[in-house]
Parts: sequence; C-alpha cells; structure tokens
Amino acid sequence: MKMKKLFMPVVMTLLFLISTNLKAQEGWEGMPPDQTTKKYSTLLLLINNFYVDTVNMPHLVEKAIVSTLRDLDPHSTYISKKDLEAAEAPLQGSFEGIGVTFQLFKDTILVIAPVPGGPSDKVGIMAGDKIIKVNGEDAFGPTITNEWVMNHLRGSKGTEVNVSIYRKGVDHLLDFTIIRDKIPLKSLDAAFMLNQNTGYIKLGRFASTSHDEFNEALDHLKKQGLKNLVFDLRGNPGGYLSAAQQIASEFLAKGKLIVYTQGVHSPRQDYDALGNGNFRHGKLIVLIDEGSASASEIVSGALQDWDRALLIGRRSFGKGLVQRPFRLPDGSVIRLTVARYYTPSGRWIQKPYNDGVKAYYNDLERRLKHGELIHADSIHFPDSLKYKTSEGRTVYGGGGIMPDVFVPWDSTRYNELYSAFIRKGVFNTYVNEYLEANRAKLHKKYKTLEQYIKSYAVTEKDFQMFLNDAKKASVEISAKELDPNIDFIKLQIKALMARDLFDQNAYYEIVSVTDHTIEKALELMKSDKMFEKMDIQQTNRTPQNNSEGDEH
Repeated sequence: MKMKKLFMPVVMTLLFLISTNLKAQEGWEGMPPDQTTKKYSTLLLLINNFYVDTVNMPHLVEKAIVSTLRDLDPHSTYISKKDLEAAEAPLQGSFEGIGVTFQLFKDTILVIAPVPGGPSDKVGIMAGDKIIKVNGEDAFGPTITNEWVMNHLRGSKGTEVNVSIYRKGVDHLLDFTIIRDKIPLKSLDAAFMLNQNTGYIKLGRFASTSHDEFNEALDHLKKQGLKNLVFDLRGNPGGYLSAAQQIASEFLAKGKLIVYTQGVHSPRQDYDALGNGNFRHGKLIVLIDEGSASASEIVSGALQDWDRALLIGRRSFGKGLVQRPFRLPDGSVIRLTVARYYTPSGRWIQKPYNDGVKAYYNDLERRLKHGELIHADSIHFPDSLKYKTSEGRTVYGGGGIMPDVFVPWDSTRYNELYSAFIRKGVFNTYVNEYLEANRAKLHKKYKTLEQYIKSYAVTEKDFQMFLNDAKKASVEISAKELDPNIDFIKLQIKALMARDLFDQNAYYEIVSVTDHTIEKALELMKSDKMFEKMDIQQTNRTPQNNSEGDEH
C-alpha cells in the first residue's frame, strides 16, 4: 500500500512533465505537435525515467535522428557539433591528413574519392575502397563515427598512418602506408590550352572559391588566345548552389533561369543568371560522366536547356534534391532535404531511391553491369520524361543529365593489369624512387613544363625498371593486357612525374592527349554542324516542358 502511495505521485509528476513538454513544443515555429511527436516525446521521457538501466540519452537521440533521416532519402544527414567543422572544410578551407572524402556506410569508412594529388591518391587509394583497419585497429562497427575517423586519419604533415583496405574483387585486404600532408582544397584542378584557340578548364567541386578560381583561369586562357572552351565537370560531386549559379552566369545572358527549387513546404525559388558573363559567346562543350552530381548537373542541365553548350560523355549521377542546414539546440546540424532541383525546362533529374540507400549507392555498379557505360543504346527513357530545349532539341529527365554525344568508358585501357599497378602502388613506388634519384637533374634539364612535355620520354630501360617494381609488388603481368597499353602506361608515368615536378595542372595537360572524351570534343569543335542549334548568340527563346506527366 505504501508503495502505491509513492508510485502515484511519481506518475502524476511525469504526466505533468509530458504535458508541459508538449505544450512547449506547440510554440516551435508555430506548429502544433501531431500524435507522432507526442508519441516520441513520451517515449523519451518514459525511457529516461523508467528504463531498468542508466541510458545515455544524447547518444540514443543521435541514433534515432540518424535512423530517421536515413529512411527519408539518401542525402538527408546528421552532423554532430564536433564533426561540423570537418564536414564543411572541403568547401571552405584546408587541412592536414590523408586526403580522402569519405562517408560512413553501414558502420564502415567508404572512400568516395581521394583528393587528386593528395597522399592517398599517390599511394593508390581508389573510390569505392573501404578502410577496414587504421594502424592495426578495427575501423568498422557501431563505435566508428566521423569524430573517430578524423582523430585517426587526420594529423600533422609528415606523420605516417597505416591503413588496410577492402576492395571489391580482391580476396584479401590491401595494406597502404600513407604519409599525411597538407591537403590543398583548390576546387579548380586544371586550366590550359588544348590548341591555338580552344581552352580547357577542369573543376573538381563547387566551393566558396570556385567562381574566383574559374574567372582567373578563364582570363588567363583568353590572354593565350581562347575562343572556344571545353569545361570538364567529370567526377565533380557538386557543392554550393551559389557557386553553381555564379559559374553558370558566366555563360548565360542576365536574367536567364539557371535552376529553380520547389518542395511541399518550400515555395518555388528561381535562380537566374547574374549578368556580365565572362564567356557568353563562343563554342562551349561541357564534359560529364556518372560522377558528375548536384551542382554539376545544375550547370550542365541549364546550359543544355538553353542550347548554350554541347554536352559530351556519359549520363550524370542523378542528384536533384536540395538540402538545407538546420542547427539543433546542442550545436549539431541536420542537412534536411527540403526541395527538388529543376532545370529551366522543368526536368527533375533525381534518380530513384525507393529501393533504399544501399541500392541507391550501388547504382553505378548496376549501370556498369547493364552496359550503360559502354553502350548508349542501353539507356531508355519513357516519353513522359521528354522535354524540349530552347531550340527544340529533345532532352530527358528522370535520373541524371544525358549528354548530347555519348563517349563510352574505355574498359580495354583501364584493364585489370592497369588497376593492379595502381592498387599495389607500383606507379607511386617507381615515380618516388626515380625522382629521389633524378629530381635535381630533371629540374636542371627541364626549366618549364613546355620543355618537359616536348622532350621527356620514358625510356625502355626506365620502363623495365617500372615492370621490375611491379613484379616485386607481386603483380602478375599479362602480355595480352600489357602490350596494347604500353604507350598509355608510359604517358601516365610521365604525367605523374610532372605532377610532382611542376603541379597538378601538368598531370592533366599531359594525359589530355589520350583522353577520348577530350579528343571527341576537339573533333566536334572543328565542325559548325553540331553547333547549328546552339544558342551562341543568346536568343530569348525559353526551354519547354513537354512532359505529359509529372512523376515527381
């Protein structure tokens, strides 16, 4: 009886707290709580006050937030206060570490991409790799957080970190020793002239500095005679919408629609060209592939819809969702999908995600198996996703931007042997050892990149040393795979040494001569036929939404 008397006041107190808590929530942005909100608030109070053991409530709430966001869509995410600075660094500043962008996927560190020219890239870490061990310590499981990754992989320049990598198709873990370095976060990877009047600019991501970097590069190329431009967005995962708007504005007349956003709780918002374009006239070709996403798709989609550019390559990634950051009371942030991106013609280019996050991120593997990266005719779009550009050309929505001219992935050049050279660090080992012995001599002989490109060649003796390094690394060398690719492999060695001797720009300038997509762009630049419907003179016609059904 005494127990009952004690229990009843406790219950009444809790009910009062629950009631007070719910009333307080009614004032949150003027929205009264629904039954689901009441249910969840009650659950937390009951767990906190009645559960048999002591509960780490902040951790429990974080897990609930992460799980909830994961069920919404692949791009709504939670970032703790501690991880916020690191999450924003790639678009804003610089840091010291191993140089990879990553994502925690199923409690595993998944490498999205190595930073070009960074420490991980140099030793052969590849996109899609999973980091299983760091300095012998397991790097998977529920205890692995963004904070854990930062604490273990970031560090002072010159320090070592040993990682064990799982790579699909390899039946054992791959071990790498990485020397940490300062990671430059320039968003522009390369800018140079492809020939007398055609320039090339490669943008790695849309960061806060991208617009200034782009204009600086464009002005520099104009001084060298630029009249036409190849703008490379292959592998560009996106970034800031504002940067995309600024850069797209350099190609379009003031006031032309670049993209608009809209959602159930987000009224339509238009983002127009800002005027004073730095390259409003002249032939423009944009390169895209399956790694081009988000802001890359905004820019390429707008330029295609306005017939301002010819798109070459392969179908883009297909990210058409807008995330807005919301700060939570403890300083953490959720990036919540609040709207959809639409191109000027009305295309929503988000690929489906109904089958879950795993299927969503395995889509590129599915595309490869389906043959889409090799054969353009393996891609079929329904008529309901058909749209018209300003000049009446047919384009499609529903899962990425489809280029005007398809260029297949070169599966013969990037074969298993070439992959093994990268995976086992043969390129890196050879280049580092060669430069250690010959750096001073090479600097003395080649004062400029132009001299190096014109005169340096990998000799047969040097190439045999490279193959000997490969054998030491247990690479099985097949003549069938090696012989057709000898010139390409030699060129890669030359380019990688140039990257070390000069800069990253040098690497891209050297390999561009064997890049099939760039070759195709230069071929098309010679003919006016492909540009007959291009809006070079910036007419005022508007892209048309001819879609028969809205499948958003």
